[in-house]
Amino acid sequence: MIPALSRQQLHDMCTVLSSAGLIRLVSEIDDHGAIPVRGLARTLANLSTRQIRQAIEQAEALGLLTRTPGSVGLSAAGRDLADVYDATARWARRHNYPTPLCDFAGRIQHTFALLGTPTAGTQDPDGEHVAELGRIHRLMAEWVHTHQRNRSTYGVAA
Repeated sequence: MIPALSRQQLHDMCTVLSSAGLIRLVSEIDDHGAIPVRGLARTLANLSTRQIRQAIEQAEALGLLTRTPGSVGLSAAGRDLADVYDATARWARRHNYPTPLCDFAGRIQHTFALLGTPTAGTQDPDGEHVAELGRIHRLMAEWVHTHQRNRSTYGVAA
């Protein structure tokens, strides 16, 4: 059984994993495969060089990347995080959260912000919203337990 994350741990992990650059990097590699290092700026054209560098540093610190000569790909932790991102975005799309029109990274950022708040989902009268959000919480707890248990990165230790 995977232990649940405390509210503080969940908040901290949601904050760490909500970086737009990190979301874009992980999702792009998950969707299209390893990215040549020289092609990072072209692939992630809407991010500045500084944002790309920060995303790479953060992803490496979290153990999300594998490197081959000339390219970066996803480790098992990176592939599993991409699955958490996908599940989160699907939930957000299904519930039009935060709005009917929102980009992939924005949906994840807003949903993670919702997850990290103590009153997450309390406005749902039928409980479906809460139950589905609870699934995202469990996926996050599983990812943390599997890949971050002994890692203290960006101020977060599980």
